[in-house]
Formats: sequence, structure tokens, C-alpha cells
Amino acid sequence: MLTRARKRLVAGLVALVAATGAAAVAAPAAHAANGCTVESVYSNAMHRSVPVCIVSAGGGGPKPTLYLLDGLRAPNDNSGWLIETDVARYMNGKGANVAIPFGGGGSFYTDWERTDPKLGVNKWETFLTRELPAYMARKHNSDNRRNGVAGLSMSGTSALNLASRHPGFYQAVASYSGYPTVTMPGFNQGIQASVIEMGGNPVNMWGVWPAGQWAANDPFLSANNLAGHHVYVSSGTGVGSKYDTSVNPSSANFDPVKFAQMVPLEVAASTSSQLYIGRLAVVPGVKLTTHITPDGVHWWDYWQNDFKQSWNTTFAPAFF
Repeated sequence: MLTRARKRLVAGLVALVAATGAAAVAAPAAHAANGCTVESVYSNAMHRSVPVCIVSAGGGGPKPTLYLLDGLRAPNDNSGWLIETDVARYMNGKGANVAIPFGGGGSFYTDWERTDPKLGVNKWETFLTRELPAYMARKHNSDNRRNGVAGLSMSGTSALNLASRHPGFYQAVASYSGYPTVTMPGFNQGIQASVIEMGGNPVNMWGVWPAGQWAANDPFLSANNLAGHHVYVSSGTGVGSKYDTSVNPSSANFDPVKFAQMVPLEVAASTSSQLYIGRLAVVPGVKLTTHITPDGVHWWDYWQNDFKQSWNTTFAPAFF
């Protein structure tokens, strides 16, 4: 359990992240084609078309499908996964479809209780578990039997939530620097602050905490649903980066703004992820892989590497 001091620290860190607008997934507007093909998938639930970049596994029989979600500031016309990493190209030839939806910034990829004046109609759970899979089966030979979902930061939380709420649909799930302790003090405030940072009203998402749908969307509380599933959980500690010395206070090129944006998020993610790992440890039959690194900040270099590791340790064994 978190001590009072730790709770205050986590609350402060997560609030700081939201206040600084520090989701490291900010991306310039661009048309995507980094190893996948953009297709338009209509959502009846959200009354609009959603661009989805798809790595097609090709012919040769029904295929498994991995759904890969973006972070807090997900742009509507691209994905951080395509802008910042090579994972789509990496997945070419792996024998699995990969679907990377655009948009969903600030939504936590969930079905909101109400339409939001700023963020609009969010029915992402319906889209990801019903509408997009139906499209993938029709157009890309997905078998809708071997499915996985993965995400980073905001969507790491979402991926674990979706897998826990739909254990019969997803066989494997990965969270990279996510926050799966949704209702715990500090983390629920951080989630609300993140939605507010994106212009939304968190009450429209899951209602007024701790009532409404908060508990129903907490992966920590629903961890038992992942019994028998393949699960991957990773984070850094926030203590420096082997890729970027500017977040190291002792470095000559230390950047306090980048430090404030990239370090507190990862400290909070590490705390939340390790609490969740402890919870999964007592769930029967979970095929758990963890990767908590002694360094690491909230950035794509780490998530790209973690994705590739999770493919080999978690998704491929679940699919093939």
C-alpha cells in the first residue's frame, strides 16, 4: 500500500504532468504511411470515420490482430507510433495484422457516459471491441479469436482496462509506462487533470469519482479477469535516460523543462505499474512479463524497445 507521503508525492507528480502539458506523445500534423496503410473505418457509435493505419498480414488463412493505441495527445491525423518509432515497419512480415487508430487524445479509449463539449462523442471501447474488429475481419481476414492490445502512458492504462473488461476477446495485453491503479488516491486526480488538460470534463467520462464508472474501469480492481492471459508491463524509474542526458540534473546540457515533462510522469508510472505487478502476481495462470528498468523517462525510445520485447515475449506466444 502507498504511504501517505507516497500518495502526496504521486498526486503532486501526476498533477504536475498534467499542468505542464507533458504528454510526450505530442506530434506534428502529418499523413502517415510509415510501414502501414491508412484506411477509413466508420464508427456508428461515434458518428464519424476514424483513420486507422493497418499493417496487413496478407493472405494464407485467418490472422491474429494487434490493436496499438496512442497517448494523451494523440493527433487526429497520425499516431505517435508512426511519427516516433519504427514499429509498423518492424511488424511487417510477422504474420499478424496491426491496427493503429488515429485520434482519441484525452479519451482514455473508453466509452464516455456523456458527450463532451470539447472532446465530443467518445465510444472508443465500442469501436475497438466491436466496430474495428468487424472491419478487420471483413477486410483483412482477422479471425477475431487471437487479439491483443497495447498502449503507452494514457493508453497503457486503457489497454489493460480493455483487456480486463473483455477477457474473452483479448488474449494478450501490454502496457508501457501506464497507470493501471485508476482509483487510488493521486492517480485518479492525475487522470482527471489529464482529461482537463485536453479540454475535456472528466465527469463526462466516468462520472464523479469515486462513484460512477471509475471502479468499473480500474485494471487493478479487475486484474483477476486476466487469469490465463499473456500480460506485459513495463516502465522506467524516471532516474535519468541513456538516450537523453538533458534530463539528468548533473549534466551540462540539463533542460529543466524537459525534466519536468518527462521525469515525473515516469516516476508515477513506475509506482503504479509496480503496484499492479504485485496485484497480478496473485492472479492464477497469468503469463506475466515485466520490464522495470533502473533508468528511463517518459519517451518513445523506451516504448519502441518495450514494444519489440513485448511482441517476442507476449503477443507472438499468445498468437502462434
